[in-house]
Amino acid sequence: MPGWNATHIPDQSGRTAVVTGANSGIGYVAARELARRGASVVLACRSAARGRAAVIRLRTEVPDAEAEFMPLDLADLASVREFAAAYGRRYPHLDLLINNAGVMALPYGRTADGFETQFGVNHLGHFALTGLLLPRLRAAAPGARIVNVSSGFHVLGRIDPADGSLDDPAGEHGYRRWIAYGRSKTANLLFTHELSRRFTAAGSPLTAAAAHPGYASSNLHSGASKLEGPTLNSRVAAFGNAVLAQPTSSGALPTLYAATAPGVRQDAFIGPRLGWRGAPARSWRAKWTLDDRTAELLWAASEKLTGVSYAALPR
Repeated sequence: MPGWNATHIPDQSGRTAVVTGANSGIGYVAARELARRGASVVLACRSAARGRAAVIRLRTEVPDAEAEFMPLDLADLASVREFAAAYGRRYPHLDLLINNAGVMALPYGRTADGFETQFGVNHLGHFALTGLLLPRLRAAAPGARIVNVSSGFHVLGRIDPADGSLDDPAGEHGYRRWIAYGRSKTANLLFTHELSRRFTAAGSPLTAAAAHPGYASSNLHSGASKLEGPTLNSRVAAFGNAVLAQPTSSGALPTLYAATAPGVRQDAFIGPRLGWRGAPARSWRAKWTLDDRTAELLWAASEKLTGVSYAALPR
């Protein structure tokens, strides 16, 4: 792992990858580098204009790339179902699902299905997508992987069933944007933990892992300012991106490592070696993201809320 970079990505010829939120930032870099190593890549993006532009850019940078855009709005479960159905009609298998798309510290809002936006997009949308694509992932096994992109900011938001966190998917009670973001990123890790446990129990050859980029320059930090205009927080974020953050190409490395490196274990959490920057390494995570009972309860709540059942992976 020391010094690992994109040149160490194994050959991906014959493999198919879906990367959510791949029109820019870490998602775009991940898609580009997978395509560079021979993978057929689907850029799953909400904006058709930005998604198609990203494909054109990718093919310019990697002339022999196999890449296409497919529409996916994680804030709308109908769109998630449409994407999964469309993917199933076009591709017989899926080797790699990178659940990368996300929003951060937004003012209060709701998805099309009535969920608080950060929880709905960052967790529930990806939970539903993964479940709907599971048959295609199983068709590609062994070697198929799911990578959920979390954040070091998961420490800001614990999910505690005792405090009613799972009973308020609309986030109506005492919404605080950074706490909500932290909970959505904790949910990513709990989802990975329970998915890994179920894969192991079922004797499945699929692997579920998680990653975080550290502090990387991306447009994730600008989402809130687009909704509410320039604020002190947005100016601080812009300064951090310019002065402190590592390049997006470096921020994507933990995700690419989790997705492609040999020997990645179930429930691994990969991040920058120094926590906020550096080469990929095993990352520290809050102990509550490894709590079996909370993970099971979040899973059950997520199935109920999304209507997506993982029937092939019983408890």
